[in-house]
Amino acid sequence: MAYNGYMNTKQRKISALTVGLLSAVVVLIVGLVLALTIKPSQAPVVSEGDATTLPAPEITDGVRGEQFGVDKNINEETIDKYLGREDSVYRDMRMLIDPGNYAAVGGDSYLSGYVKGFETVPFPYIVNVSGLPDEVGSTYTGKTLFTQNDKGEVKANYAESLKILEDLFPKDKNIFLMCGGAGYAGMMKNLLIKLGWDANKIYNVGGYWFYEGDNNVAVKSTAADGIVTYAFWKVPYHEIDFNRLTAK
Repeated sequence: MAYNGYMNTKQRKISALTVGLLSAVVVLIVGLVLALTIKPSQAPVVSEGDATTLPAPEITDGVRGEQFGVDKNINEETIDKYLGREDSVYRDMRMLIDPGNYAAVGGDSYLSGYVKGFETVPFPYIVNVSGLPDEVGSTYTGKTLFTQNDKGEVKANYAESLKILEDLFPKDKNIFLMCGGAGYAGMMKNLLIKLGWDANKIYNVGGYWFYEGDNNVAVKSTAADGIVTYAFWKVPYHEIDFNRLTAK
């Protein structure tokens, strides 16, 4: 039948049905494509840190590796890629105010800031400190959880010393250590290994003074009149109350 520009009622019904079927097919195809290419909004998001396989600890070349044991792969320049992991803990080994003169070696005796995600555990409270640069002088010399003699032998000073260490540095986690310049972090790594921790799970990330990443939390601020203040309330700080411990 020739088309004369006019459709009767039956023809109009057939045409409408055809258009409807074609529309349904198009909607179905588009839906399938979207389902295959777009992730549901409720799907769990895996962070970069969780998805990144950790390289084995490896000491970097040069002075920072030889003196402090800074890691070659995970350090101040790369730590941002490894933050936020559920299988890891992050520890900054500085004091809020260190008696040592760290300004003499280009640092800061005050904790001027930290990397987001790190919790502060003051290394001088863990064990007596030795081997600091002459310019720095002496750090804190009060009570400590452990004492290490000249032979490198370590003894616990309190019944709770080892338990505190295990709580703060869980053996079943990767442990990322940091401080101001990398010295305390290196000493802490050596102590943990000496006390039985797995060396393959401990990383000396280095020093906050060299960090230029995107997760800096500033604690130090300087006003227009030159007055410097430190917002220590920002710092997740683990204080150790020796008066509540049982001396051996």
